Amino acid sequence: MSKTTLEASEYSGAVFEKIDWSGADLQGISFYECRFVKCSFTDATLSQCRFDNCRFEGCNLSLAKLRGSSLREVSFSSCKLVGIDWTAARWPSVALSGQLRFEECLLNSSSFFGLFLQELKMEACQAHDVDFTEADCGHASFLQTDFSGATFHQSKLVKADFSDATNYVIDVRTNKINGARFSLPDAVNLLRSLDIEIVD
Repeated sequence: MSKTTLEASEYSGAVFEKIDWSGADLQGISFYECRFVKCSFTDATLSQCRFDNCRFEGCNLSLAKLRGSSLREVSFSSCKLVGIDWTAARWPSVALSGQLRFEECLLNSSSFFGLFLQELKMEACQAHDVDFTEADCGHASFLQTDFSGATFHQSKLVKADFSDATNYVIDVRTNKINGARFSLPDAVNLLRSLDIEIVD
């Protein structure tokens, strides 16, 4: 993996492969329809950057800081995204659906607190200790994702799909889950928030 310096302030249709930006400070750079393959952004600071229709494949963005950066129609596949505060990014003033897609990613210890995430795709991921407090995840797809230790509080999960998801603890009294889909046996976890006794 090689280090590189970005000379331009805007890139379109570029492919970046095996580039090491660990600890780098990238400011005000725009990426349009770019691909990042096996790149490292570990502990990098991304200030006022723009990622529009970009794809990250096999990248490591753990502990990256998204200071005022925007992400529109961005997908992550087989990426490591541990410890990211997604609330630090710049989100559009008009709520737009389907802005982020995660597939087979590690998202542990990240925060989506209060974000509008309708139609979010987070499939076959590991989302341990992730904070979804007050997030709007309506119509989201959480297929086969492991939510061990994740926090759902005052979250909007209307028509979200948790099919084959595991280890979630969702209080049906403090979260909106109308029309959401769950699979057995993990769906039994939804009953734990109720004052009832479950017997075999």
